[in-house]
Amino acid sequence: MQLQVARLGRPHGIRGEVTVELFTDDPEGRFVPGAEFVTEPAANGPLTVTSARWNKGTLLLGFDAVRDRNRAEELRGTYLFVDSDELEDDGEDEGWYEHELLGLEVRVGVEKVGTVAELRTMPVQDLLVVRTVDGRDVLIPFVDEIVPEIDPEEGYVLLTPPPGLLELNAEQEGSAPSGDEA
Repeated sequence: MQLQVARLGRPHGIRGEVTVELFTDDPEGRFVPGAEFVTEPAANGPLTVTSARWNKGTLLLGFDAVRDRNRAEELRGTYLFVDSDELEDDGEDEGWYEHELLGLEVRVGVEKVGTVAELRTMPVQDLLVVRTVDGRDVLIPFVDEIVPEIDPEEGYVLLTPPPGLLELNAEQEGSAPSGDEA
């Protein structure tokens, strides 16, 4: 299984470096010279890192096949992937990957309230997007107090939400603006 770790952004400078939107919690360990990534679209890769540096909080990467700004611009929007089988498992709980959670039944007690639709990796804390049985998407803080148990073998996630959380954090799609229309 392929695991998405980054999306390439705009070029930086004239030597082919690109900015990177990160989807990994270990950029220093993942983006090292010699690291190779599968790409989507596939025609843009594979890409091998030749340089990695930080500039004002943004990771900049150089690749062996990218020597100038024009080629770097062609890579804008390209996603970088690693094979999840290659990831180290040192026995410590490092968290969950989205592909491990997608589709799991979400329960409050023994009652099914929905399924996991997405994992949003955020700067402060991650959020589970739960598609409820009535079709709404609800944002759930992915913290031990609210998500105390995850059992992929049995196919479920157990929630202990505070009162009103499932109603309060429903994402509103297509909500009408308040006030009179002109």
